[in-house]
Amino acid sequence: MTGGEVAGILVAVFWAILVSFLAVVLVRLAQTLRATTRLVADVTEQAVPLLADASATVRSAQTQLDRVDAIATDVQEVTSNASALSSTVASTFGGPLVKVAAFGYGVRKALGRDRGEAAPAPTGRRPVIVGRTVPSSRRRKQRG
Repeated sequence: MTGGEVAGILVAVFWAILVSFLAVVLVRLAQTLRATTRLVADVTEQAVPLLADASATVRSAQTQLDRVDAIATDVQEVTSNASALSSTVASTFGGPLVKVAAFGYGVRKALGRDRGEAAPAPTGRRPVIVGRTVPSSRRRKQRG
């Protein structure tokens, strides 16, 4: 065997190994593509019913939102009517009721004095209001 023949055999062996390696790669690639095709088909089969259900749910939600919007509009109208009624009642009965209450208070005070009931004696202390300081107590604290 000459050097050219040995080189030819080596090249032929190298090409045989390369072709075998490429054949294995192509077989595995074909298996991967088949598995991917099956996966896409399964996803498509499951996705179509899910999309139909989602579409029905969205339509139902839209219907419910339309109902809620109508109810909210009605409630707003009722609230404005109640507010108008409240202000009408307050202006109609509020003034006279205050006058009647003041008159009743005055009558009670007048009848109480006529019976000889003494008014409570002042204690010399000013009333304490929670959260406020009485002005005269400020002056005493500053002086003392």
